[in-house]
Amino acid sequence: MTLSIDLYYTMRSPYCYLSTVKLVELNQRFDLDIELKPVYPLAVSDPTFFERVNPMWPPYLVKDTNRIAARLGIPFRWPRPDPIVQDLSTRKIAEEQPYIRRLTLYAQLAAEAHLGLAYIAEVSALLFNPEVDGWDQGSHLEDALARAGLKQSDLDETIAKDATRIDACIAQNRTDQLAAGHWGAPLFVHEGEIFFGQDRLDDLLWYLQQRGLQER
Repeated sequence: MTLSIDLYYTMRSPYCYLSTVKLVELNQRFDLDIELKPVYPLAVSDPTFFERVNPMWPPYLVKDTNRIAARLGIPFRWPRPDPIVQDLSTRKIAEEQPYIRRLTLYAQLAAEAHLGLAYIAEVSALLFNPEVDGWDQGSHLEDALARAGLKQSDLDETIAKDATRIDACIAQNRTDQLAAGHWGAPLFVHEGEIFFGQDRLDDLLWYLQQRGLQER
């Protein structure tokens, strides 16, 4: 019996990225559908977040994510450019967010094409790749999309025609995420049961196996 989870995921979160390799492995090994539900990072959905957060948190996040990546053997460096346009000296988030908006719109279209997992696997790996400066330049993004089975020009054409609907779908994802019982990402939801964070994947797998998850 195929089981499914909803995956609430942002294209800036390093913890989302660090969960992706394991998610691909679970999808390949088990009869499990992973339904991508892209949402915007807190920096966009709550622009005051970084003004309110304890100043010790961002440096710890850097240490923690580098340590996790090293343990898991996953290539990792903060994206260049950062998908969020932000003044790091003041923590103020810019009103215009061209990078994260495009990445999130692409993610929604990939999800609708049943290529959500492939999209996050390829594009997140590009963003956090230590060897790539300027993921938004040249053919980096176009090539990553192609590896995921998507054509960038087709995505751009759809967005130009249908941006309002796509934006509404992303907003609905956020509403559904909060209704499920959590605000953060990555968030995994199966029939109302929620698991927050890349470090809860083992718990998620155990739970799904109790409910009949089988290997392929």
